[in-house]
Amino acid sequence: MTRERLYLFDTTLRDGQQTPGVDFSVADKVAVAAMLDELGVDYVEGGYPGANPTDDEFFSRKRTGRAKFTGFGMTRRAGVSASNDPGLASLLRAATDATCLVAKSWDYHVRVALGCSNEENLAAIADSVRASVASGRETLLDCEHFFDGYKANAAYALACVRTALDAGARWVVLCDTNGGAQPSEVAEIVSAVIASGVPGDRLGIHAHDDTGQAVANSLAAVEAGARQIQGTLNGIGERCGNANLTAVIPTLLLKPRLAARFVTGVTREALRGLTRLSRRFDELVNRAPDPQLPYVGASAFATKAGIHASAILKDPKTYEHVEPESVGNRRRVMVSDQGGKSNFLAELERRGIAVNRDDSRLESLIAIVKERESQGWAYEAADASFELLARRTLGTIPEFFRVESYHTTVERRFNARGDLITVSEAVVKVEIDGERLMSVAEGNGPVNALDRALRKDLGKYQDAIADLELTDFKVRILNGGTEAVTRVLIESGDSTGQRWTTVGVSPNIIDASFQALMDSIRFKLMKAGA
Repeated sequence: MTRERLYLFDTTLRDGQQTPGVDFSVADKVAVAAMLDELGVDYVEGGYPGANPTDDEFFSRKRTGRAKFTGFGMTRRAGVSASNDPGLASLLRAATDATCLVAKSWDYHVRVALGCSNEENLAAIADSVRASVASGRETLLDCEHFFDGYKANAAYALACVRTALDAGARWVVLCDTNGGAQPSEVAEIVSAVIASGVPGDRLGIHAHDDTGQAVANSLAAVEAGARQIQGTLNGIGERCGNANLTAVIPTLLLKPRLAARFVTGVTREALRGLTRLSRRFDELVNRAPDPQLPYVGASAFATKAGIHASAILKDPKTYEHVEPESVGNRRRVMVSDQGGKSNFLAELERRGIAVNRDDSRLESLIAIVKERESQGWAYEAADASFELLARRTLGTIPEFFRVESYHTTVERRFNARGDLITVSEAVVKVEIDGERLMSVAEGNGPVNALDRALRKDLGKYQDAIADLELTDFKVRILNGGTEAVTRVLIESGDSTGQRWTTVGVSPNIIDASFQALMDSIRFKLMKAGA
């Protein structure tokens, strides 16, 4: 049986940015686009070209390799030609492979929100789609409020779909913008749209999660004949979020009923990195991972002692709908570490570290990681710190340098011009091959001062860290109060373009930061073969 192709469209960087508290920098967007590209999604929607300086810079060049880099924008305004609409012009100037236009498909919204006639809205759809197609871009149209619009005026909602297709759109995406549609409604309406003569392989679904059914609605649309799914990483988005691609993708690949019928751009091998990607994304946006997310949550395959745990020890299939390793997660059964050992072996093998399953040092590593995780360490998001810990435990890496002591001061005072300033100074004492070195540096805050002091003089290793750059710094408070434990994640990079993340945990934010800084430098030295 030939399987049909399903296309995955990620809108994390556009719809996901509407999540309260989420605000992507250009560097964040570049990192997320790379993660999605590596995963194997077909489209990465990056935001609104021309809407703000961040998106202008992000869209100044293509940011994906395999996925189609997509810009989002509105159809031309009523009363303005496509050639004279500034928003459409910005969209068509962007360095993209595809454009995703949004248009009203509910006549109520056309009248109230746009203040124009139904005919003028259809003309705007046709003109905008033609302009995008003429620019050489694959073109999609998001039919906003389609399901509500169809229930109110099916003929007009369908007219919006047909107008876009007749103008050359590759895809028309049916949007449950208010998130209130039910799976049975979605299936019925998508089937009716296809029965009216619209090809299913030209239809997509964009579902919001206001009733907790965005994933179910997306799958219902696919079962009814749609062949594109839009969603976001970890389901982020405005209000209650969007369809969660970290749930949609494994369901499509691992559930026999769907896997037998459909194929996506995500491979089984890429799927095994899904949990790591999910948690890495959460750390990037500085959000605590939801432990109960399907497939990728820390509790997705967790079982406490009792009859469930007893059954799982006999056969994991008794309480697991898929193997946790298939999505890169791990089984957590409190009376056994067997599942954990498999995960550790896989992680070590991925890093080129050979160790026998029965090696006592592996048991030590597992115990250390579990103990540290209970204290707040997060090695899923700090790959470099995990590799350093593993190599230290297995005895395959030198110490490089030893920090004897450090101290930092913060002084708030008036300068000679009478301006109130804050000055931070750090002193770091290290030992390298028996030689003691001391460095002093000032910085923009105590952590920056410590970073400068530590990297100011590392003796024989100085040349090896010359191109080391700290690219991101995130702090999370793990529990409340002024005595709270703090976790710091530092992302670093070098001239090769490689990036890595290190972690530190301490009740003292400066100490947690310094731990992550030391790991960053040691990982760079290890990578450089120093």
